[in-house]
Amino acid sequence: MPRIRSTLLKAFGLLLALTTASAAQDYPTRPLRLLLPFSPGGSVDIVARIVANKLGDRLGKQVVVDNRPGAGGIIATELAANAPPDGHTLLLVSLAHAVNPWIYKVSYDPIKAFAFVATLGNGASVLTVHPSVQANSVKELIALAKSKPGQLHIAHAGIGSFTHTASVLFAMMAGIDIVQVPFKGGGPAMLDVIGGHSQLLLNSLVASTPHVRSGKLRALGVSDTKRSALLPDVPTIAEAGVPGYQAANWWGIAAPAGTPRPIIEKLHKEITAVLNSDELKKQFDSDGAVVVQMGPAEFTKFFEAELEKWGRVVKQANIKAE
Repeated sequence: MPRIRSTLLKAFGLLLALTTASAAQDYPTRPLRLLLPFSPGGSVDIVARIVANKLGDRLGKQVVVDNRPGAGGIIATELAANAPPDGHTLLLVSLAHAVNPWIYKVSYDPIKAFAFVATLGNGASVLTVHPSVQANSVKELIALAKSKPGQLHIAHAGIGSFTHTASVLFAMMAGIDIVQVPFKGGGPAMLDVIGGHSQLLLNSLVASTPHVRSGKLRALGVSDTKRSALLPDVPTIAEAGVPGYQAANWWGIAAPAGTPRPIIEKLHKEITAVLNSDELKKQFDSDGAVVVQMGPAEFTKFFEAELEKWGRVVKQANIKAE
């Protein structure tokens, strides 16, 4: 009996492998849905549509971007976690995927509920101030904030947004007491600072650069580890006064857990080809983004580290959902 059972298990395993391989060979059999946790028009939406168009061309089936904003991105994420694991429903994940489980009550495990396929890239932000602020560098800003604890206001795009968590991390690492002012999006937050109501803003490079060049905002530091080609004379926040500071929004593609490995591998292969195209790199450059390539295993480890990092920030800053 044990020998018969072993033979049957091996036969079943072989049949399953052949069936899975066949499914991957035929994949995709219909248009794909790329769930997006945010509204149209933002940086995440722009990235998603660039990649979706080119990925659809390579797969021979349209990749439809399905914007499902709400609850900090949880609505789209829950839809993806509960979708059939056949590779036809994908999720665009970003830094918010690592922050939300620490702020909101979620019904999914941010790691176990998904198969991480590939990273796409990241986009830094730039720390800016209203021209009336008496600070021309990060060090001068920190000194000013320490001389006026609780008097400087930093606007952000809402509780748990990248602009919020990056701002909180900056204040923590700089050792300053500044007031966090939430808005419903990065646009309203920027208008508040341009209008001189709040004094500070840590927003995306692509959105901030035109206002820096026009003189409506003064740039003090870039949030990532390298300077940006959009503002080459602006130092990183780390080199300008807060050693070790790094915060960049990132984007990647995930599928529901249980998606067959051959399908994951096929998706990764085609996404890699998309990321290697000169046209996409040029588009990313113009939007202040950088292509970053990681496979499923590396992406999973990266996400685990991000989940831990931002969990510490949320707990230490006592960030709560509104």
